[in-house]
Amino acid sequence: MSLDHLSQINTDSRLNDSHKSSKSEEKHKHKEHKHKEHKSKDREKSKHSSSSSKNHSNSEHKDSSEKKHKDKEREKDKVKHRDGSSDKHKHKDKEKRKEEKDKVHSSSSSGDKVKKENGFTSPIRIKQEPDDDYVPAIKVENKPMKRARVDDDVDFKPKKIKTEDVKKAKKRKTEMETKNKKSKVKVESAGQEKKKKKKEEEDKWKWWEEERYTDGVKWKFLEHKGPVFAPPYEPLPDKVKFYYDGKAMKMSPQCEEVATFFAKMLDHEYTTKDIFRKNFFKDWRKEMKPEEKSSITDLNKCDFEEMSQYFKTQSEARKQKSKEEKKKLKEENEKLLQEYGYCIMDNHKERIANFRIEPPGLFRGRGNHPKMGMLKRRIRPQDIIINCSKDSKVPPPPEGHRWKEVRHDNKVTWLVSWTENIQGSIKYIMLNPSSRIKGEKDWQKYETARTLKKLVDKIRAQYREDWKSKEMKVRQRAVALYFIDKLALRAGNEKEEGETADTVGCCSLRVEHINLHAEMDGQEYMVEFDFLGKDSIRYYNKVPVEKRVFKNLQLFMENKQPEDDLFDRLNTSILNKHLQELMDGLTAKVFRTYNASITLQQQLKELTNPDENVAAKILSYNRANRAVAILCNHQRAPPKTFEKSMQNLQTKIDAKKEQIGLARRELKGAKADYKVKRDERCRKAVESKKKAVQRLEEQLMKLEVQATDREENKQIALGTSKLNYLDPRISIAWSKKWDIPVEKIYNKTQREKFAWAIDMADEDFEF
Repeated sequence: MSLDHLSQINTDSRLNDSHKSSKSEEKHKHKEHKHKEHKSKDREKSKHSSSSSKNHSNSEHKDSSEKKHKDKEREKDKVKHRDGSSDKHKHKDKEKRKEEKDKVHSSSSSGDKVKKENGFTSPIRIKQEPDDDYVPAIKVENKPMKRARVDDDVDFKPKKIKTEDVKKAKKRKTEMETKNKKSKVKVESAGQEKKKKKKEEEDKWKWWEEERYTDGVKWKFLEHKGPVFAPPYEPLPDKVKFYYDGKAMKMSPQCEEVATFFAKMLDHEYTTKDIFRKNFFKDWRKEMKPEEKSSITDLNKCDFEEMSQYFKTQSEARKQKSKEEKKKLKEENEKLLQEYGYCIMDNHKERIANFRIEPPGLFRGRGNHPKMGMLKRRIRPQDIIINCSKDSKVPPPPEGHRWKEVRHDNKVTWLVSWTENIQGSIKYIMLNPSSRIKGEKDWQKYETARTLKKLVDKIRAQYREDWKSKEMKVRQRAVALYFIDKLALRAGNEKEEGETADTVGCCSLRVEHINLHAEMDGQEYMVEFDFLGKDSIRYYNKVPVEKRVFKNLQLFMENKQPEDDLFDRLNTSILNKHLQELMDGLTAKVFRTYNASITLQQQLKELTNPDENVAAKILSYNRANRAVAILCNHQRAPPKTFEKSMQNLQTKIDAKKEQIGLARRELKGAKADYKVKRDERCRKAVESKKKAVQRLEEQLMKLEVQATDREENKQIALGTSKLNYLDPRISIAWSKKWDIPVEKIYNKTQREKFAWAIDMADEDFEF
């Protein structure tokens, strides 16, 4: 298109004000006449027969097409006479307007009818449904009206269009196209992500909706790739020296490897403990060659400092790796995971929890374990038992090795097993907590605890009655069961002397572990417990008990030494047998699960305030969880970084308070301005400042809630009870009832573990 042509178009579109007003009046008249004409035609059509209606519409269609042809002819004439000679066109326009007036007069009688019938002075502007054979010609009639406005005033001088404006328009168009493309790509990618997520959800195995296997069968088909072994030992560089009695000494690879285990732990408190050092040195000497054994005779003369520094440097170097190196390492791990981290079970791909064999090292144990410091030997293929289907492909052992055994036992859930050398316990490679097997086990555990809820009153009445039994054995069993029920104590397992740390459970309590107080802290019949529980965690508690329990404990302690058993006529076997008689599947752990879950449910009902916000409700949830953790004695040592993290949090709180002070002063100033000026801008400023203050106050509240939560959780471990003793359906129901996102309660891994509970629990669920 030429520049002159563009100029002419611009000229035509920029008419003066008087011209515009006259033309708008004409347009309005034209539309009104046209609407009347259209109405009259509709009225006439309804009176005629179907055949005449058809002919009428055909003729109308013909008129509109002829009119369209005439319009095209006029447009051609306009293009030809752009030099200013438009007299003919003016004449034609006058003739056209005259024809339209004649048409309006001819249809006036029908227009009067509309007025009379409807009682309106002008036709009702209601959109009518067109007849099936009616072809509207509104768009065709509008065109000449628009074109007529363009050529009416020739004397109006146009302004030339600058070329820069065209360029800017083109640039703007290009930018808009680019922006649209980007937004389209974003929308498409978001759509693809949604589709992918939806597909993953559809592909998820909803095993809880299927029938379960019977007769103890866990699976019908199982295939996997076996374990991933720890990498072989890489000897230290020659520059890294080990010193004995001040002299550098070269060790054999086997001896050096065990020495590195100690060097890596040199800064840990374990290496200062006598039992740890004694056990390490004893096992280290077993790995030495005869000449090394004769040279290295005293651990105190060994200098591991240079080796320790080397490993610290290596650790720092790993942290300082470039993004590319980290990405490469991540890809390698992902590749390994895809190959070994999944198995096929009953035609479903299931995630394996721990497909890597633990590397060799030094045993640490919990608390003051008597075997700490002993050497955990390297596990080799010949120590491994593989479990898979008969009809599956058995994983091949590493080249030059063989498996200890290949089994096809579908009544067990493990894939790989071996026996470790420290305590002789069997270790397993199992499926991930999100798998069907683990989920079914959890579901069954909580259902058993719910069954206990129905029978617990009867069981409690039974053991209360047994407190009065003539048999000492029955009395001891009843008191032990009371402690298991009331205090959620573990049953306690029999163990050989010196095999593990001195930890006890309910059945293995000794006289030295309890003190009786007829009155203490203003309460009667108090029992003070103090012993090491599981994982060498100290259990200290003072609890009031019923009078008959107190009297029985006095009886059990008569004529006994502090190291004697409190329940000398009871062990875990006798207790478990009795529990099975009371209810099928009942164990001490079921009591713990029941008491933990029912406590959470009761605490949530008491602590949750409907009027509080999400952060405050989550604090209430954590407090309910904490009550359970205290009941189950899930303690922990305060984290080493606790004080520092609390200081950082307090700094944030102080900074937030300063921001709130500043925001409030700004709000006060804005209100003062509004009182003086009373304009819209000041009013909006007040609203904006008010919202800013509210937002900052909410942020402060969240930080303060977080600080309270951390302080209260300093020595309490919430995770154990949350994942092992609390029915997840209680938490899901609570979150649904109070519109709390499940993500605030369970992280991604935990949501995968409890997918069955999330799917089946609604807000009305009761444990």
